[in-house]
Amino acid sequence: MNSEHIVKSFDEELQRLNAVVLRMGGVAEAQLAGAIEALVRRDTDLAQKIVAGDEAIDQMDLELDENAVRTLALRQPMANDLREVISALKISSDLERIGDYAKNVAKRTIALNQLTPHEAARSIPRMAKLVQAIIKDVLDAYANHDPNRAIDVWHRDEEVDEMYTALFRELLTYMMEDPRHITPCTHLLFIAKNIERIGDHATNIAETTHYLSTGKRIHGGRPKGDLSSFQVLNPEVNGKK
Repeated sequence: MNSEHIVKSFDEELQRLNAVVLRMGGVAEAQLAGAIEALVRRDTDLAQKIVAGDEAIDQMDLELDENAVRTLALRQPMANDLREVISALKISSDLERIGDYAKNVAKRTIALNQLTPHEAARSIPRMAKLVQAIIKDVLDAYANHDPNRAIDVWHRDEEVDEMYTALFRELLTYMMEDPRHITPCTHLLFIAKNIERIGDHATNIAETTHYLSTGKRIHGGRPKGDLSSFQVLNPEVNGKK
């Protein structure tokens, strides 16, 4: 086997890894969109399909792991090629977690559909739409090895965090006003937190993509706007006695 064939074969292996990552990303993006659609439409059948669909992402994650380990063992890649393989492994792990969180949103939707509709549910899709756009952009950044777009995604996670903090306060206020709101708002809180965590994993992918493209880490601490851990609400603060 001549050297040109070896190099071409290696390139094809790397391309296959990239293709699996992008395929996983497309499915993860669709899973989140489907979970939110199920929430908005109160569609239990669709939510159940989203839960079942998570297995496809898990299988792709296993496929990528096996291919990456085989490539590392047989090719012993260096420098840029090594970054390609390691980045694919890291990003697939983040995408697998995104799929898990989308599944969790669908599970909570199934529970919510057994309760009376709650007006606070209208706030969720706006946050989810932002996260969906971030996922799409970070996958485009990965596909094109675009570090500038990766940095843009990295900064936008702060907006997701701020939306989550606002939603957290809104839901807590509903629960304080009437105990009957506690059960639906608890489910909505978990849904919002799952979406916020999806944003975090998209940010991880942005960091990995930037490193893949430049060989350098993004400087500075990750921007965070999630202040929910510091929120304290009580009747007196909200003008109630």
